[in-house]
Amino acid sequence: MPSVPHLMTLADLSPKEISRVIRHAHVLKRVSQPWLAPQQRNSKLQAKLKMPSQSLFSKSVALLFSKRSTRTRVSAETAAVLLGGRALFLGSEDIQLGVNESVRDSARVIGGMCQGIFARVGDHSEIEELAKHSPVPVLNALSSLWHPTQILADLLTLYEHSHYWPTAAHQEPTSTKFAELRAPRPLTVAYVGDSANVLHDMLVTYPRLGHHLRVASPENPKYRAPEPVWNRVVELGCDKKIWWGADPKEAVKGADVVVTDTWISMGQEAEKEERLKAFQGYQVTEQLCREGGAHPDWKFLHCLPRKSQEVDDEVFYGPRSLVFPEADNRKWTIMALFDLLLGKWELNTSYKTENIDAVGRDTVSDVKS
Repeated sequence: MPSVPHLMTLADLSPKEISRVIRHAHVLKRVSQPWLAPQQRNSKLQAKLKMPSQSLFSKSVALLFSKRSTRTRVSAETAAVLLGGRALFLGSEDIQLGVNESVRDSARVIGGMCQGIFARVGDHSEIEELAKHSPVPVLNALSSLWHPTQILADLLTLYEHSHYWPTAAHQEPTSTKFAELRAPRPLTVAYVGDSANVLHDMLVTYPRLGHHLRVASPENPKYRAPEPVWNRVVELGCDKKIWWGADPKEAVKGADVVVTDTWISMGQEAEKEERLKAFQGYQVTEQLCREGGAHPDWKFLHCLPRKSQEVDDEVFYGPRSLVFPEADNRKWTIMALFDLLLGKWELNTSYKTENIDAVGRDTVSDVKS
């Protein structure tokens, strides 16, 4: 019997496995979209449309959310439906892990009734405890240390916009074969802000995919990566491609992509005044990136929700911003994880990918992980 395929952080996956999830998400996206936008569908081709994978048919996914959410919840619920299954939302008012019942017992009970658990928790130890005792896959929707699904969405967004950073083999995107999804050339990715779960998964992922990270955060240790995270960074050899300082302008030097996140995470509201003071000068603006020497065509990412002190309107709503395609891609990358880990339990095997082009034709190709 195969071991249960949990996912706590992208540090758990190899670069090939990460690439597989990204490309599978793109396949699911293109196969699913014609069904979701009938007003854009050619009626003559309707009979040729391919159904997305139905690996969750008659299955249920428990969404254990101890923290409120917009993108993660909507993405997960709609992804489960597209795969033929159902998402069962259990918020903090429905279930409190470790309060009325131990995490161990909750994992066993929920895992006995559902075929997967997608958990958005507080302390990372909670999801580790769930995974330890669950008979079904547990996927980390967000914890205090890691946010793997966000970085998968960011990567899919960068892949889909790789024409901004072309290699000699790149061509402009066309309306034909979507199988031509290409990884971008090695990028310089700048992160300006607090060292929180989004950055932590960036630290263990981007360097292994060939990209360089430049990070700026205040010198206070509370705004730097905690020891368990940095230990994983070093263990994976990612530290060799990471620059970390306190000057935002220095961090964006040569940046192809600039990323920021909230300065005040849920549960840190009492620190608001202190944090706003600590992050003065960290707002992402055209001026900051120009003076810091970012690449002239730099693009911007933010996991949302956004506050204006983190990035100004000119950048956030301007042509550099990829934040809304990035948000949309939360759905497709979560759908890929649900399909592969909850529906098929086969992330580590070779697989067949249906290549569906814009007019409904399809071919099949082998992809090796």
